[in-house]
Amino acid sequence: MVSKRLGRGEGGRRKFLAVIDETPECGRAAAYAARRAKASGGAAVFLYVIDAADFGQWLGVGDIMRAEAHEEAQTRLGRVADEIREAVGLEPETLLREGETVEEIRALIEADREIAILVLAASASAEGPGPLVSAVAGSGSAFAIPVTIVPATLTDDEIESLC
Repeated sequence: MVSKRLGRGEGGRRKFLAVIDETPECGRAAAYAARRAKASGGAAVFLYVIDAADFGQWLGVGDIMRAEAHEEAQTRLGRVADEIREAVGLEPETLLREGETVEEIRALIEADREIAILVLAASASAEGPGPLVSAVAGSGSAFAIPVTIVPATLTDDEIESLC
């Protein structure tokens, strides 16, 4: 059970959480989250989750792999944040965590009571909406906050008109 959200009446502000990864569609989620945040006087939070399971079996090499993964994740987060700053004029909060993505999303939502909406983007691929959207839409993965799924095919102008 997620703790009660901290709304504007309690001095909070609505935060839109977008998950950043290496998929091309995550930029659409970030754009939507930032534009909705700006339009509603809220904030955008961008989360990148590194899969910690990738490092455990490699012993000494695991530390090097972890450091490289953190550097790559910071670069990706920075690139997306820069694009949003330029396009939307909003300063996003960026976070980097290690673990299993769905569980880290849950933990962040529980920890930050201002996060009110999770924004994901569905892949335009014929193979399906993507692993994260599939995991969130699957049984047992429901969140106690609304989830907005943005089609990867939306342009910035289309996103702007929706926000």
